[in-house]
Amino acid sequence: MLKKSILIFLSLFLITSAFSQNLTALKKRVAVMNFNDRSGYGHNIGSGLADMLVTRLVKSGKFLVVERKELDKILQEQGMGQSGLVTPQSAAKVGKLLGVELMVTGSVSEFGRKNKSVGGGIGRLAFGGKVSKKQARAVVDLRLVNTSTGEIIMAEKAEGKASSTSLDRVQFKDIDFGNPTTWDQTILGKAARKAIDKSVDYITKAMKKIPWEGKIIKVNSDNTVYMKPGSAGGVQTGMEFAVYSQGDALIDPDTGLSLGSEESKIGVIKVIQDVAGGKACKAIIVSGSGFATGNPVRVK
Repeated sequence: MLKKSILIFLSLFLITSAFSQNLTALKKRVAVMNFNDRSGYGHNIGSGLADMLVTRLVKSGKFLVVERKELDKILQEQGMGQSGLVTPQSAAKVGKLLGVELMVTGSVSEFGRKNKSVGGGIGRLAFGGKVSKKQARAVVDLRLVNTSTGEIIMAEKAEGKASSTSLDRVQFKDIDFGNPTTWDQTILGKAARKAIDKSVDYITKAMKKIPWEGKIIKVNSDNTVYMKPGSAGGVQTGMEFAVYSQGDALIDPDTGLSLGSEESKIGVIKVIQDVAGGKACKAIIVSGSGFATGNPVRVK
């Protein structure tokens, strides 16, 4: 009997520990605005590098990244364009409507390639062209906006460089963001990739400063609720979360920035079922009352 009790205790301990460990795998939501092109390069380089960043964030497996069509829909409803020139306040407003913790805005300040002759008598004899060193540079100025406050929590410059020695007459293929295999083989593509990889590192670092948050979608009459996200965001059956109600926003009288809002914990919920392909989940109300659609859900 004693042995059986010990086994049950250990099983419960391991299950509890597993849930605690899995909480660290909860994915935070992020949205990426098109970058403004200040480099003068053209070829939709701002939207192209923003798309590259979205792809890298998704492949990292660390974030829930808002789809472009979902972002475009909100921007159209708000009468805004897909531009990196939006203000932190307007970016935060869009972010709240999307339910993300972080909005990424910014610009491409440098993007291009230059050639530098390095001699090449052998090159002239063998190929009829002078050997040169081609250098490429890509710089993205990132602004990371906390959607809860509208504050820029990090501003960084992500720089990428690449170079190669080839013949002057060698021409690189046109930029093709839809064909990364070809694009990555050019020095411009390599420079851009390095800048984007650094951007992912900066975003990962910034996200550590922002608490994870879910949201109540619907409250049912049977003492259950639906919340987002589900398993797609790292939420698993058995996890428990605290639910909060928000009061009026606290606005800084000097800057006009939101300082957040008064909050009070109203209860606890426990996840019992994954739904909507992992985009949401169903939970029972463990304690508390007064739950409503839009209530923030956070780690206990």
